[in-house]
Amino acid sequence: MRWASAGSTASSFEVAVREVVAALGAQLGGVQPDLAIAFVSPHHAERYGRLWPLLAETIAPVRLIGCSAGGVIGGGEEIEGQAGLSITAAVLPDVAVRSFYLEAPAVPGRDAPFAEWEARLGIAAADAPQFVLLPDPLSCDAEGIIQALDRAFPSSTTIGGLASGGRTPGEQVLYHDATVHRAGLVGLALTGNIALDTIVAQGCRPIGEPMFVTRADQHLIFELDGHRPLDVLQRLAEQADARDRRLLGHSLFVGVVMRPHQGSYEQGDFLIRNILGLDGERGALAVGAAVEPGAVVQFHLRDADTSATDLVNLLERYRPVRPPAGALLFSCLGRGAHLYGSPDHDSKAFARHVGAVPLGGFFCNGEIGPVQGATFLHGYTSAFGLFRPREG
Repeated sequence: MRWASAGSTASSFEVAVREVVAALGAQLGGVQPDLAIAFVSPHHAERYGRLWPLLAETIAPVRLIGCSAGGVIGGGEEIEGQAGLSITAAVLPDVAVRSFYLEAPAVPGRDAPFAEWEARLGIAAADAPQFVLLPDPLSCDAEGIIQALDRAFPSSTTIGGLASGGRTPGEQVLYHDATVHRAGLVGLALTGNIALDTIVAQGCRPIGEPMFVTRADQHLIFELDGHRPLDVLQRLAEQADARDRRLLGHSLFVGVVMRPHQGSYEQGDFLIRNILGLDGERGALAVGAAVEPGAVVQFHLRDADTSATDLVNLLERYRPVRPPAGALLFSCLGRGAHLYGSPDHDSKAFARHVGAVPLGGFFCNGEIGPVQGATFLHGYTSAFGLFRPREG
């Protein structure tokens, strides 16, 4: 297994492709890749359709997926706010590579029989495929598809991100081999001697204490440990220092414990969700997840320092069975230089703690990755997928 990644900031699309292809060829020793994963900034929108023909004339990957991107990551460097092209390529012996496209109207429903998903993708759940998903956020029920795949393929791991770089339907593109789509979802299913490790950095730290949800209705929480959420938050504000009081005003989230029966809760045990609103009259809290009575939650705060610390802690805890050969990073558009004030923050942290592993990816409209064994659609997150041999 051999991976390579490269990026270019050339304003000419043809020049950018040549630069990236030359770098990939050097890294792969001139061997034709089985797979290429490409991300293209909207600066090249008029040339989107030229990608496959240019690649076919040069490295000629057997399979291609990719999408438009508000920012790209190639060769471990983050390219934001300017023309950018990144391609990550891989030579994958003993791995079956299947690319697929799901058109929004033809996607099996959330509750479709498992066999329908297997037939639609042409993959058996028993083969435990490793999935990479690139949905268009404006035409695709990404969250529903993620949940359906978790049920139909319980032994699989899924990573990915929502295409970016456009604001209206049809502006974003999805690459599926030689075809360019303007809606739906493209993806990869990798089976055989390949494993996918994930690191999902949600960028938050807890404040206060874990609490039981004692009264709730779907997305509305009415009581926490028997108290109104509004009263709980007022006490938190009174006890917080000046920095946290400022963050409580604009960077407050709720973390839902995924395994509530364990004795204590650590980083990675929480699914971080947005707070959608607060009912001042009833003191109820609206959150971006359905919460049942008996669930354990804790309030969280997010800022640049917290996000950086969260990522480093997770990277330091990564202990792979075998060293990864390549990696993809799906990072929120709200991270990067916008959050940290300088480029390449997450990519550099990855290189420091994981090593010289080829890293590509893009800045997404939403990030896909697992938390405690279940896959979710996230925001403000950096989700890494690390590929390594399963055996040998």
